[in-house]
Amino acid sequence: MTYSDVYESWKTDPEGWWMEQAKSIHWERFPSRALFDENAPLYEWFSDGLTNTCYNALDRHVENGRGEQKALIYDSPVTGTKTSFTFAEMTERTARFAGALARQGIGKGDRVIIYMPMVPEAMIAMLACTRIGAIHSVVFGGFAANELATRIDDAAPKAIIAGSCGIEPGRIVAYKPLLDGAIEMAAHKPDFCVILQRSQGTADLVEGRDHEWEAFQEGAEPADCLPVEGNHPVYVLYTSGTTGQPKGVVRHTGGHLVALHWTMKNVYDVEPGEVFWAASDVGWVVGHSYIVYGPLVHGNTSVMFEGKPVGTPDAGTFWRVIDEHDVRSFFTAPTAFRAIKREDPKAEALEGYDISRLRALYLAGERADPDTIEWAQRVMGVPVYDHWWQTESGFPMIGNPAGIEALPVKIGSPTVALPGFDIRILGEDGREMETGALGAIAIKLPLPPGTLPTLWNAEGRFRKAYLERFPGYYETGDAGYVDKDNYLWIMARTDDVINVAGHRLSTGLMEEVLSDHPDVAECAVIGAADALKGQLPIGLVCLTKGVNKAHETVARECVAMVRDRIGPVAAFKTVLVVDRLPKTRSGKILRATMVKLADGETVKAPATIDDPAILDEIREALAKAGHPASGG
Repeated sequence: MTYSDVYESWKTDPEGWWMEQAKSIHWERFPSRALFDENAPLYEWFSDGLTNTCYNALDRHVENGRGEQKALIYDSPVTGTKTSFTFAEMTERTARFAGALARQGIGKGDRVIIYMPMVPEAMIAMLACTRIGAIHSVVFGGFAANELATRIDDAAPKAIIAGSCGIEPGRIVAYKPLLDGAIEMAAHKPDFCVILQRSQGTADLVEGRDHEWEAFQEGAEPADCLPVEGNHPVYVLYTSGTTGQPKGVVRHTGGHLVALHWTMKNVYDVEPGEVFWAASDVGWVVGHSYIVYGPLVHGNTSVMFEGKPVGTPDAGTFWRVIDEHDVRSFFTAPTAFRAIKREDPKAEALEGYDISRLRALYLAGERADPDTIEWAQRVMGVPVYDHWWQTESGFPMIGNPAGIEALPVKIGSPTVALPGFDIRILGEDGREMETGALGAIAIKLPLPPGTLPTLWNAEGRFRKAYLERFPGYYETGDAGYVDKDNYLWIMARTDDVINVAGHRLSTGLMEEVLSDHPDVAECAVIGAADALKGQLPIGLVCLTKGVNKAHETVARECVAMVRDRIGPVAAFKTVLVVDRLPKTRSGKILRATMVKLADGETVKAPATIDDPAILDEIREALAKAGHPASGG
């Protein structure tokens, strides 16, 4: 079947189509129907089925003869550790840890916060929770104590599982003092904590509350898998809210399993038994979906990588992992490849590594600029597929369905809507825009299985944040357009569409132009307040390693390129050359934070920022250029 056949098959009978996909996973009791719409516009899927996430990820593969296949490859250049675990070994370790949790009173519906680095124990802890029906909430290791405290108060966990420390290039990040501080701040107190002591930085344990990882499990009986309803939450994952209060995205068990299983072959083009690698972190949705659950449920071997694209030890570390572990499908953020390209523009570090068995590179997390895609295609010799999704969706909404039919790549577009997603481009009045016109990207309800049904203990916030602006649709918060071939183009967050003297302009389009400059490694364009024109664009660019050209010259050339390709209407006059851009730990550029700096607002470093010190550097660069602007 072609992509068009599959998409049309879904659109003609969405519920029948999803019921067919549901047969791919194991159910203790198969659901009576797919969609439960009694509480519309809050929809649920497979609600009356009974299944278990851990059983689908581990036990069933052992029972079906895959017990000796590798389930997990752990590759940690920051500690010099490489090891692997079979499905049988992961099942045994997970059942034992789940039994220890159950012995301490953790059961169905109880919340468990997991605050760990990229180590196998993080995956074991997640799976162990799902084994006994507990709801996990993974918080990125190293998050500030006050941010962790807000999540403790919102999730009200019975237990917290943490690592003693995380390891960054050149430094150890002590997690335990942050955890202790968070518990001190939080109104809610957990019953107990389990601490994985790492040799790089051990922690003091609080007597009566804290248990060491191994000692906690001594004498515990392995726990069996507890079947739960299809609408039982498998996890709550917090994403930053605009009010400063984090939003707890809920994921239901049944739809999560069905949707992720479908994507592994149809989007990422892997067969069971092959190695899949998502270079992300279990603290983010990518880590949940494509380090832990998607690959294991589908029967793939997953790579867990504790390192960085550069500096652990060099710009060749990704090539080494792909070669050494026979990775067939690879997923990371565009910022990782921009870092590699900046450090090693000629890809000299690739020499000596064989990545010929890799089928494709998948990019997501933020817009993939054409220059980075073209560079990756050239040096890797494989297709590079941009694809688009969110924490809220849990899996790709727009992508190239390479496992069904590899569609032609249009660089700059994540390709087409995937089955389950009826995507529309809407104007501010809620009407559909014509082909090629920029508007808000919205998805006709109901959203498919595996997407968020609501926010944790915050149905009102869920409705207000996603459903109110365009009744009958889910508002994505992104802006873009659809072309004559039904390819979608994601141009910016809705907030990043700037209004220059009445003209709505995409900062993403300007970034595309800047990234074409041969000396620019990465860039961002923001809209700063202007008394005369409403907003004016400012470009911030980082140069490729080894470029010695005068910054004024690069800035002048960049301005000329934007004026040439977009026109004087953009009023593009300011480019600042900076050493680095502020980013989250997952690699997203913090554009909204830079806008506040440019506008002279008080800025609190976001909880997700990789290095808060960079904000002072950006503030100084903006001040030298006259921002905050006085107007004119």
